[in-house]
Amino acid sequence: MKKSLLAIGLLSLAGTAFAAGKPCEELKSEIAAKIEAKGASHYSLEVVDKGTATDGKVVGSCEAGTKEIVYKRG
Repeated sequence: MKKSLLAIGLLSLAGTAFAAGKPCEELKSEIAAKIEAKGASHYSLEVVDKGTATDGKVVGSCEAGTKEIVYKRG
């Protein structure tokens, strides 16, 4: 009984953490590392409010989906 309650508690905590989303700077760093690992050198990543990206490609979403990370070449 105690083990099942503990498991339920851990699952609810994990769900809460997932719903909160990653901080934008943490996700931006992870995306930059992946881009650089593929050999790209002239690019920029910018954090913007969701839905305001006018140019570039949205490559991530952070802070519970309220912000987006936009990739631009050059």
